[in-house]
Amino acid sequence: MVRLLFWIALIAAAFWLWRKFKAGNAAPRDTSPENTLKMVRCAHCGVHVPNDRALRRGGEWYCSSAHLEKGPVADR
Repeated sequence: MVRLLFWIALIAAAFWLWRKFKAGNAAPRDTSPENTLKMVRCAHCGVHVPNDRALRRGGEWYCSSAHLEKGPVADR
């Protein structure tokens, strides 16, 4: 019985090591900055939004068209 448990444990450990080694050789995930979105701050309310959803006027970013119309807040 002890031999059977030993072989089961040995096979399980070998399988675990094989999977770990195989996962290490897989192609690395592409986490380059080109794939990430830049977050910008709304000049009116200060909320952060992805730059692909934000609206821009001059050098300022806005989260919505209502805030774009109101313009930047002076105390920020």
